[in-house]
Amino acid sequence: MTVTVRFAPSPTGYLHIGGARTALFNWLFARHHGGQCLLRIEDTDKARSTEPAIEAIIDGLAWLGLPFDGEIVMQSERAPRHAEVAHAMLAAGTAYRCYCSPEELEAMREKARAAGKPIRYDGTWRDRDPAEAPEGVKPVIRLRAPQTGSTVIQDGVQGEVTVANEQMDDLVLLRADGSPTYMLSVVVDDFDMGITHVIRGDDHLTNAFRQTQIYLANGWAVPQFSHIPLIHGPDGAKLSKRHGALGIEAYREMGYLPEALRNYLLRLGWGHGDDEIISGEQAIEWFDLPGIGRAPARLDFAKLDNLNGHYIRQAEDARLVDLLAERIGPFNQAQRAILLAAMAGLKARAKTLVELADNARFYVALRPIPLDDKAMAQGTPEARALLTRLAMALGNQADWQEAPLETAVRAFIESEGVKLGAVAQPLRAALAGAVTSPGIFEVMAVLGRDEALGRIRDFSGLTSV
Repeated sequence: MTVTVRFAPSPTGYLHIGGARTALFNWLFARHHGGQCLLRIEDTDKARSTEPAIEAIIDGLAWLGLPFDGEIVMQSERAPRHAEVAHAMLAAGTAYRCYCSPEELEAMREKARAAGKPIRYDGTWRDRDPAEAPEGVKPVIRLRAPQTGSTVIQDGVQGEVTVANEQMDDLVLLRADGSPTYMLSVVVDDFDMGITHVIRGDDHLTNAFRQTQIYLANGWAVPQFSHIPLIHGPDGAKLSKRHGALGIEAYREMGYLPEALRNYLLRLGWGHGDDEIISGEQAIEWFDLPGIGRAPARLDFAKLDNLNGHYIRQAEDARLVDLLAERIGPFNQAQRAILLAAMAGLKARAKTLVELADNARFYVALRPIPLDDKAMAQGTPEARALLTRLAMALGNQADWQEAPLETAVRAFIESEGVKLGAVAQPLRAALAGAVTSPGIFEVMAVLGRDEALGRIRDFSGLTSV
């Protein structure tokens, strides 16, 4: 048997963090078992499904690095096939026409509420002669569900789960207007696509019982269901926007690398011993359903930040410069060369691309560079005078590398009889426009002789050096 799974989002909004994890788990499961992972867009809710949402889902999956197999299936385009199955079930006697009016259905619901019973269809037309159908009423087609016994699911995560059939009613398969319901569409699509395993959030667990009944009514093999616990916020409550229930594009904008987010999502509800840093190759090798826990996972931005910092440090410098160009660029050749030289020091101090961009911006600022308030405060007359003399002292410095520069500056400090801070702080302000930056000697070396001296000259008010 070739393992075939699918990710089937509804394009009624962004690809949220839970959906991205579900997509990842399906993709890894398929790759681990040498199978295929298909993408189906469940766009049957035309009132809420939008093209921008479809594009956001596809773009988000591509950015995450999850290439799906085969052509994308649009569920709405398969409505005729769904209706065909409903009519075949009708002919086989596993479904029937129901002529209840909306008023009759509401009366049925009111009666159940008054009696304190679950709201279910009471089977009025289950065994009734269609000849008694009222004129002008378009029927729905309902599943002739089993009324005794139980429906059992051997869930790959939850274990064996059982529901008594008397607790379920004859669900609608085809509406009066001829459109298929979600339950029918999903089953027919999964069957036609050859889906062997259904891996999805446990909010779909109750759907699995109804869908199993549709499979059995058609004589089709039921796929292996696996329902993943949902993601909760740090406080253990259901995930919401205040916790970070955002679209994948928002995480991208916040400066997370796709490989870091993949690693984080992988560990959000799945584990392999104590391993935290897991490469893409290891993820494919190790991932399987038994590693998924039954308890809801909790979103932890501190852990995500730390993980992202690791992947930033591991990333190639040229790639990071390209990513910074999207945020603070474009860069000319000189600016790009400066950032490449600075990247080793910059990426060691950043946990997100936002931080990296903020820390790198001063390197490519045009002279005279902007100074923040704290940097401005460093520009006392005494400090400016010191930097004027420092610039003069460095004017003949031939070896513009970090170690020789440190030696030269320290010699200047000793000759001036001042403490390191008296020179270092205004020097940092002059070079970076702020009172925090990578090491000042590193910054001087990266900027190069002309740019570094030019910034010192601007800060100290010199007209020439």
